[in-house]
Amino acid sequence: MHIASGLAHLAAESEHHGNVALETLPYGIASIVIFGVLALITASYQNVAHRHEKPVQHTDEKH
Repeated sequence: MHIASGLAHLAAESEHHGNVALETLPYGIASIVIFGVLALITASYQNVAHRHEKPVQHTDEKH
């Protein structure tokens, strides 16, 4: 009877939970926002490598 009463107790507790998808919705929204911010940071580094190219060598000697 101890196992049966334990299962009945677990079944009674599981009825009090709401929609699991709605309970975890804030985590999904937070992760989308965080990854969106990281994507914007990554996109802001576009064409940064061109700033570090070697300077053009001048062939004329008229200084």
